[in-house]
Amino acid sequence: MQFKKNDEANKMEQAVRLHQGSKIRMIIADDHDLVREGIHVRLSSEGNIDVIGEAKNGREAVDLCRQHKPDLILLDISMPEMNGLEAATIIRQDVPDTKILFLSVYDNDEYVQEALRIGANGFVLKDVSKPEMLNAIRMAVSGATYIGPKLSKSLANHVQQSSSSAQDYGLTNREKQVLAAISEGLPNKDIAENMNISVRTVESHRMSIRVKTGGGNAVMLTKIASELGLN
Repeated sequence: MQFKKNDEANKMEQAVRLHQGSKIRMIIADDHDLVREGIHVRLSSEGNIDVIGEAKNGREAVDLCRQHKPDLILLDISMPEMNGLEAATIIRQDVPDTKILFLSVYDNDEYVQEALRIGANGFVLKDVSKPEMLNAIRMAVSGATYIGPKLSKSLANHVQQSSSSAQDYGLTNREKQVLAAISEGLPNKDIAENMNISVRTVESHRMSIRVKTGGGNAVMLTKIASELGLN
């Protein structure tokens, strides 16, 4: 019960601090040193932004968020040890008050859809201008969702095409096999044994299937498998 009180107090303190115009405490997560340093330098001149930490992989990003509870994390998609989508899922669960803004080189509708499904507050490309990056950060911290103009147009076209024709998820044969096994309720270990592959490979296929189909859990994936005639 005491934990709930402290949690509510933390939320209230954060809301009051941001409302009063205090600095936005943020973490930058990217596996390239030059990218992290470049973003840090870009934001250092902004008086209302305080970069309190940097992470070079997804696990570090999760650990730093748990430790410092920042207002926002600027999170890359492709990182070693744990990718950005996996890290975001954990951060959203363990540090729900931290806003998540994805920064990626990938102009990929599936990634954007998965990021939004997880509960991210925005998605921008790495070639974004400084004014747009600042706008995205401020909108994300305020609780709004920001998608860059280029991505918004691409996503809208993708949705329109999907609604006007049969859905083609672009799954490989191996991914279809894994999806069929998931629809049967088999755990990753059993799927790995049946297909003579490692559990890590199954996990990788499962993540790829989720990104391509937008299926967030086993129930949704089972429904998608049924639509594709895999079960």
